[in-house]
This record gives sequence, structure tokens and C-alpha cells, in this order.
Amino acid sequence: MLAPIVLFVYNRPKHTRKTLVALEKNLLAAQSLLYIIADAPKNADAVEAVNEVRSIIREPWNFKHITIMERSRNWGLADNVIDGVTKIIDEHGQIIVLEDDLETSPYALNYFNDALTRYQDEERVMEISGYMYPVQHPKRLPKSFFFRVANSWGWATWKRAWDKFNPDINQLTKDFSRSDIKRFSIDGSENFWKQVKAFKAGTINSWAIRWYLSVFRAEGLVLYSRESMVQNIGTDGSGTHSDLDNVYQVQLAQSKIKYFPAEIEENKKAYEAIKQFYATRKGSLPERLLRYIHKHWQKRFGKN
Repeated sequence: MLAPIVLFVYNRPKHTRKTLVALEKNLLAAQSLLYIIADAPKNADAVEAVNEVRSIIREPWNFKHITIMERSRNWGLADNVIDGVTKIIDEHGQIIVLEDDLETSPYALNYFNDALTRYQDEERVMEISGYMYPVQHPKRLPKSFFFRVANSWGWATWKRAWDKFNPDINQLTKDFSRSDIKRFSIDGSENFWKQVKAFKAGTINSWAIRWYLSVFRAEGLVLYSRESMVQNIGTDGSGTHSDLDNVYQVQLAQSKIKYFPAEIEENKKAYEAIKQFYATRKGSLPERLLRYIHKHWQKRFGKN
């Protein structure tokens, strides 16, 4: 039985169409159930774009069956994802999760479903990540491997794992030591702990950081493919939770993943490669300054 796909959409019609076009080209699309959850406008300015998105998702896309859920009020991404994933996974036992700014490889559904089947009884494996960072020398890594970080750019999981999701960030972090924080933030190379503090301060409302915390607390692992199955097309400044950033761009996988590790352990080479990417992705000072200027110019004078 193939895992159902849930696609969360909001107010980006161009991105939504591109996401659906790519997903429809997946080899297993016509055999897959697709749930589309469309959030309601946050304000009057969002009404036109939301309505355009709702028109696009009603087009005759080629999936086994499409179920559309349109919110009558604005839930926001975090509550929308938590509610939608919980309801669908409770019914089906497993799930593939996408958002409206994710372009998939034609082999993504094969990868997700094969991995869900392969690791369905491995309690420590808690997520299948569709996205893979553009690390240096990727061919030095195995074709798939385990890493600790739960990634939100296209992912899959099982009910047994999602049942361990805890939305209470204070409970999740109450016993964290300095050593825990270091391990959680990949030796301080990524700002995951800053996200935790920002959530507690009320400046962000992220389901993803709480999901990673839940996986981390359970000593869980996430499967990654060396070749990315997902490209985030929303890091162009158009999203509610994204900024202009080209460092995450990848080449989508052009073949099926056939290798899955038998040993359920974090891959040391992959850990070091991703850690290096985290530490160096911001580039030189001039590059960072240029991105900063471009980002704030866009915010002040509008997007091209």
C-alpha cells in the first residue's frame, strides 16, 4: 500500500502549480492518494492569491484520488501541519508531507515509499527526508544514510514515530544540558538552538523545530538520500517563512535509489559533510552583505 501524500498550500499560485506539475510527473503519482489542505486568508490582502491557489488545486491533476480540505479560518502553517499530519496518519499509518514550494524528482515517491516499507519496524528510524544539502564531494557519501536532523522540506514518517511528537517545547527542552545543546546544534554549526529560544520568546511559531526536538529526544534517526529528491523553490523571498537564499539549491535526483543502509547508525562522513555545509554556507563577508542588502531592498521596495 502506497503512503498517502499531504500537500499544504496557502497563497502562492505559481509555486503551487510548479509543485503539483512536478509531483504529477512522479512514477507513482497516478497510484497515490493526494490530500491537499488549503489554509484560509490571513487578511484581505491574501484573499485573491488564496482564491487563485484554490482554483489551481481543483484542476484535474492525475492522482488516484484527491481530497481537498479548505480551512474556513487562517490556521497558520504550524497548526495546519500538526493537525493535518495527525489526522491523515491516524487513518493511514504512514504519510508523505509536502508544502507548496517543493519541487520533487520523478523518483521521489518511489524513494519515500521504498524507505517507508524498508524501515517500518525500525523504531529508531523516525523520518525519511526528501531534501539533501548541497554538500562538498557528495559522491564520497553512500547513496543513502542516516543523520540526526529532521528535515521539513519534503518528508515521510509513520504513525509510530509521529506519536512521539510533542508540541510542548518546554517539556522537550527541560533537561537539556550544554552537551545536549551542542549535539542538537551539530557542534554549534547550525542555529537550531536559536530557533528554540526564538520559539520560546514568541518570535517564531515552528512545528519543525519541535518535531526535530521530538526526534532528538527519542534518539531517533532520519534517512537521507545522497541525491536530493526535493528542491525548495520558495527561498526566493515569496514565502511567509522563507528568505532569498541560493545556497540551498540542489540538482534533483535523476535515478531511483536502490541502496538503503542495513546498519541503523548515524553516518559519520555524512555528519561531517553536513556540519561543514552548515558552518560555511553563509559564504564570505561580501557575499553575506550582498544578500542582506538584496533581502532588505526586496522587503522595502517590493519583489521583482
